Amino acid sequence: MLKGKTALVTGSTSGIGLATARAFAAEGANIMLNGFGDKGAIETIRSGLEKEFGIKAKYSPADMSKPTEIAEMVATTEKEFGSLDVLVNNAGIQFVANIEDFPVERWDAIIAINLSSAFHSIRAAMPGMKKRQWGRIINIASAHGLVASAQKVAYVAAKHGIVGLTKVVAVEAANNGVTCNAICPGWVLTPLVQKQIDDRAKASGKPARDEEIKLLSEKQPMHQFTKPENIGALAVFLSSDAAASITGSAYSIDGGWVAQ
Repeated sequence: MLKGKTALVTGSTSGIGLATARAFAAEGANIMLNGFGDKGAIETIRSGLEKEFGIKAKYSPADMSKPTEIAEMVATTEKEFGSLDVLVNNAGIQFVANIEDFPVERWDAIIAINLSSAFHSIRAAMPGMKKRQWGRIINIASAHGLVASAQKVAYVAAKHGIVGLTKVVAVEAANNGVTCNAICPGWVLTPLVQKQIDDRAKASGKPARDEEIKLLSEKQPMHQFTKPENIGALAVFLSSDAAASITGSAYSIDGGWVAQ
């Protein structure tokens, strides 16, 4: 479906980002990976995508807190592949504390990586997309882009900002063949969350499934995690011709979290 297109996915060396990169590669898109991690492991991921899906894949080590490196990553993507057609802003970090105890440097880092990096990457990618009259921008927000939770002031502020950014970009590019949408996941089963469940089960002496349901029930009515692959599939759909008139929207994929 996306053969000949190029997708840049930030924070794509693991988790949601990697699942999204794989989803685009499966549809024939060339991939620019980005993120931190062991060099050998990243090379295994990069070469694995090429071998499994028959596409071209490159890697940018750009630090998403640095605007100059973000601009260079976008320019490199366009130079290496001839275009940047799909931009998925996924990179993110988290820190939890009450607002009066929240370290200023943590606030600055979360806003920089979770919000400002999306601005910088879109700003750099938009001219090329408008010139080609085709582009898809997908911002990975969160249920926390629509509702709040205690002790997550920077994350919630950044994700609300991502939803607002999405709407403005959609309005500005509405007649340039470029769409911009946000995906708002709830609980996603990642290795970090699985460890949290296992630790809770060990501490309580209860089955892991009991602790899983308890954890999920704190926020969402559906006792089922969203998988990273589900998010990747939604991103692919939003990049398809079927979604050509879908823009400026925030799509919840959260087991009913924000429906309550």
